[in-house]
Amino acid sequence: MDYAAAMSTDDMEIRRKRLTYRANYRGFKEADLILGGFAKAHMSELTDEEVMAFEDLLGAKDHDIYDWITGAKDVPANYDTPLLKRLKAFKPF
Repeated sequence: MDYAAAMSTDDMEIRRKRLTYRANYRGFKEADLILGGFAKAHMSELTDEEVMAFEDLLGAKDHDIYDWITGAKDVPANYDTPLLKRLKAFKPF
């Protein structure tokens, strides 16, 4: 077994768990439901690049993310990713 590959896999799994937690406890209930629900449903199937894009997205303000998802505000180019398009299509209920 390649130890370096195993470490990166373990590190990515820890990152996925941390991001799922962060997505569920944002402090803005609507963002919690959408981001947390999406993370619970899809985190395990995201590519490493998508995980990093999700982590980057969680660095934005909750109200901005919510407005981008609902279409109330235009999405800045750096956040206008296939991942955000998946979030927009996600139905948490």
